[in-house]
Amino acid sequence: MKFRKKPVVVDAWQWSPNNFISDGPEWYVEAHNRDILTEQIDGTLYVMTLEDGKNGEAKHVADPGDWIIRGVQGELYPCKPDIFAATYELAE
Repeated sequence: MKFRKKPVVVDAWQWSPNNFISDGPEWYVEAHNRDILTEQIDGTLYVMTLEDGKNGEAKHVADPGDWIIRGVQGELYPCKPDIFAATYELAE
């Protein structure tokens, strides 16, 4: 059997170590304030996904240029730019 992904609109922000946290959308800033997103002094961004939250520690690393996506349950996860471009298009 084959399945098609349901059309779902998500929020996303392309991360760059040159951006200030406050430059991001409200949900991104809030996630940073709640330590769901943790930027290290070396510019590495850690993202606590739903799976990580069960352990209380962010294990997913976002590289510069990765997209941070907020899913349908409010969960956050990083996505590589090529996969993002192949999977998502701008919603009006």
